[in-house]
Amino acid sequence: MANRESLLPPLQIGDRVARVPIIQGGMGVGVSLSGLASAVARAGGIGVIAGAGLGLVVSPKGERFAENNLIVLRDEVQKAREMAPGGLIGVNLMVALTDYAEMCRTASEAGVDFIFSGAGLPLALPHFVENPSVKLVPIVSSGRAAGLISSAWKKKYSRIPDAFVVEGPKAGGHLGFSRLQLQTMELYPIEQLLTDTLEAVRPYEEAAGRPIPVVAGGGVFDGADIARMIRLGASGVQMATRFVCTDECDADPAFKQAFLSAKPEDVIFVNSPVGMPGRAIRNVFLNRLEQGEKVHTTACPYHCLKTCDPETKPYCIAIALNQARLGNLDQGLIFAGANVTKVTSIVPVAELMQELVTEAEEALRDQGAEGIQGTEGAQETEGTEGKSFSTQAVG
Repeated sequence: MANRESLLPPLQIGDRVARVPIIQGGMGVGVSLSGLASAVARAGGIGVIAGAGLGLVVSPKGERFAENNLIVLRDEVQKAREMAPGGLIGVNLMVALTDYAEMCRTASEAGVDFIFSGAGLPLALPHFVENPSVKLVPIVSSGRAAGLISSAWKKKYSRIPDAFVVEGPKAGGHLGFSRLQLQTMELYPIEQLLTDTLEAVRPYEEAAGRPIPVVAGGGVFDGADIARMIRLGASGVQMATRFVCTDECDADPAFKQAFLSAKPEDVIFVNSPVGMPGRAIRNVFLNRLEQGEKVHTTACPYHCLKTCDPETKPYCIAIALNQARLGNLDQGLIFAGANVTKVTSIVPVAELMQELVTEAEEALRDQGAEGIQGTEGAQETEGTEGKSFSTQAVG
């Protein structure tokens, strides 16, 4: 059972309960695979495998890309399950993927607990995942988007989302905001986006007679941030950048070092072939792009993104992300969140999770929060690295 004395509430989504209300954000290509996801799951959170470009993990040149996407997805879910028995595992699948439907079905068949889906509105997600045991969690950047998705699912599928992740403009990677909005991102604080999303889903909660948890992401860095989101009504948080500099992160050490070395002036917005802006760390690759070079590292192996025209784009984003993950930084794109410059060391996931929980509990205690009881009648994950938030590694 969860520690009932903890000030930090568990995160319940349907009948799944994570004792630590932290979702590790999906990071592609290959940055968050089974190694990182299973470590987070063992530590009591929700570990997430990024589904984008998985075929490149086994074949960097892209041979049999589409087929390998499905094979690697199944394999990574299975490995995560084996490394974190009883832990909670999700997959992040972008709506923009050309093989989105097949990837959703494969993830469901592989037995994931959650499918997180953004980079577009996942209006047809319930059509591809009929298994009710797989929890469907759209990723949105506004309350309006959450309302649109909830309304569409209710009308067409008689189903509502199991939860939402609302991402603010400080997130890494692809962002659900225009360049103009990002230039004035102080107008779109995650606190307000969270409040708007909570209000948008409330009518659907009332109609369904069950809660629709809202998880806050984008710029959440430490325990104080977690406590602030919880106090504002979030059921949990999503964090990605913070998990790159962990021992278990699946990226090359050079990729992690880029995070440790990043200065504020290195963190910039880029135009992605997906058609959305993104946040990344400046390097030789991006400098060449700024100079107008067409920097394909190789020919497009597969039209992996619906919104990408390989003939007109200056680079293949899947290959660029994978090259960075492999440590070939001069040939790759390094996505990162706005708080990357705060990362100072590489630590084990269990240590990071314990630090975050301790910080969050201290902040809640300082704010006068009351202890929250464990959730009855739900599937709780115990993990394998300890039982107590306050005295052992979170697990």
